[in-house]
Amino acid sequence: MASSAGLALCGHALVVRGGSRFLATSTSSSDDDSLFIYDCSAAEKKSQEHKGEDGQPVDQGSDTVLASTFSKSGSYFVLTDDSKRLILFRTNPWQCLSVRTVVRRCTALTFTASEERILVADKSGDVYSFSVLEPHGGGRLELGHLSMLLDVAVSPDDRFVLTADRDEKIRVSWAAAPHSIESFCLGHTEFVSRIFVVPNHPELLLSSSGDRTLRLWEYRSGRELHCCPLTSLQEPAEPWSDKRFAVSRITYWSQEDCVALSCDGLPVVYIFQLDAAQRQLVPRQLLTFQHRVWDAAFEEGHGLWVLQDCREDPLVLCRPVGGQWQSVPESAELKRVCAHVRVNWAMLEGCAGVDSGFSSLYKAACDNMTTYLKKKEERLKQQLEKRRRAPPPGPSGPTKRMKTGELARGCSS
Repeated sequence: MASSAGLALCGHALVVRGGSRFLATSTSSSDDDSLFIYDCSAAEKKSQEHKGEDGQPVDQGSDTVLASTFSKSGSYFVLTDDSKRLILFRTNPWQCLSVRTVVRRCTALTFTASEERILVADKSGDVYSFSVLEPHGGGRLELGHLSMLLDVAVSPDDRFVLTADRDEKIRVSWAAAPHSIESFCLGHTEFVSRIFVVPNHPELLLSSSGDRTLRLWEYRSGRELHCCPLTSLQEPAEPWSDKRFAVSRITYWSQEDCVALSCDGLPVVYIFQLDAAQRQLVPRQLLTFQHRVWDAAFEEGHGLWVLQDCREDPLVLCRPVGGQWQSVPESAELKRVCAHVRVNWAMLEGCAGVDSGFSSLYKAACDNMTTYLKKKEERLKQQLEKRRRAPPPGPSGPTKRMKTGELARGCSS
């Protein structure tokens, strides 16, 4: 899957990534104006034979970052790139702790709530765990699906591992025994692009899909509580109203039970309110922007940060004003962070026009009856054309070739 630019926030730590690089800084004015920049192309590479089953060299990757995330406390940050590496960092101060190799290119990763392990989901449908406390330890296979995994999450108590795949399924497995499945959350009609366990309502799960819906689940029982079409917030006249798209980020603001969604490069962010008491999602607002939105993330107590495809204004900070979310005038913190991104804009230039890779995951439409009728019509046309080209019959029907003996007897008589 292709990877566009990304944004990650935890506490006051903010990370912007693009291509093979990321930069980390602080959103707090009280912190010093420190900046950490890392380039995966300079990371350690294992000497391996990069050959496929046919003995020919295979793509070794471009070091592009595919996925990244903070641990719950923000003490650790981890990323994986298309060169099949898992790179772990300590964040205070920023320091690379290890560079490890994964079996296949990864699609998603997360820390356990205890921050002792990293769970990595890959394209073949497997989830591997890597130790944080032993940063150079190898990976261990935990569970597998029959189709590509698109996201992985853990419950706040670390009892369950939740996985979302291309075949419309969300599986809930016991972390201590991943072969033991607690439930399936079934209802999406396309691939499940993102899942998110609500931190202050740990029994609830949010999920998004290529079917353009946001769904709320009681995941231990697999019961769907509410389904909210994203089209409920958009106008029919919008240029993307008929376009297929999927949610590329679910972010949550615990302070207000607010959910924000960014969608596959569209210039919008969807805002929903989670009504936990009524077990439903309430559509609130559609934030529109002048440029393509790459990512969005909440900073608790501060607002919603939006990363967009605009060098002059790469980041927008939105806050609720009078019940409506809107961008706020540039603060000193916003100006400082935007200045860092502008100076390092080269890492984001290659992300323009790159989608999140969901377009290739949709089910192929197949109308068997239409195909059958079309082929039948073609056969009838061929038969008519064959009859038209055939020579006309004789006066008393088709002539038959007479044997030589029959011709001689006829002559002698």
